[in-house]
Amino acid sequence: MTPIDKKKYYEGHRNRLREKFKTLGRQSLTDFEILELFLFHLIPYKDTKPIAKQLLLTFGTFDGIAMAEEKNLYKIDGVGPSTALALNILGEIFIRRSKQKIVKKPLLNSWDAVIDYCKISDGYKTKENVHVLFLNKKLRLIADEILFAGTVDETPFYNREVLKRALELNAVSIIVIHNHPSGNTAPSSADIEQTKQLFHAAKAIGINLCDHLIVSKSSYTSLKNLGVFEGTAPLTLKH
Repeated sequence: MTPIDKKKYYEGHRNRLREKFKTLGRQSLTDFEILELFLFHLIPYKDTKPIAKQLLLTFGTFDGIAMAEEKNLYKIDGVGPSTALALNILGEIFIRRSKQKIVKKPLLNSWDAVIDYCKISDGYKTKENVHVLFLNKKLRLIADEILFAGTVDETPFYNREVLKRALELNAVSIIVIHNHPSGNTAPSSADIEQTKQLFHAAKAIGINLCDHLIVSKSSYTSLKNLGVFEGTAPLTLKH
């Protein structure tokens, strides 16, 4: 097709898809059509159908696409800097939308929302980090901070720094989160031992460790539920 023919083809296809969205409703479109519709506004005069399909094939879900690192988005033919940036902005919108569900609420009464927030904010990262939620006496969020960043399979984690920051913020309780990029959320023996130490050190200065969560994009493990705080974690949990 000549450039003029291509322009007419793409405009016609895009108009038909927009009309389908408007008249038949959003549920009438497949996932890749919805993504294609979004990409219309980022990539002018180019067939975005194969780009949408490849994005979904590579990253699996809308969350996976939006949370993907820029360098990995570039591996998709047709995705350039402006498109990658827009998708990353969309990812940040997803994170903030999830966080809005836990702000100004007692977090222990919104536990499913807390888990969802931790999964999307930390689960897609390709390197480990330690993320702490600091809570007031009503168990509402005071601060939400990443305290330590590491590599693909480990991160520094200093209990003293966690508690120092909690005291600075006048936090009464904390929730510690760290991610396992491998997707396996089983705690290591080091995770278990450090959590025990943090629990007792926090208790000694009047701070409650509500939980230590290990998350991936699709799952999580609660060390409190495993009995780690009482020293009863199964001995088989090693990696």
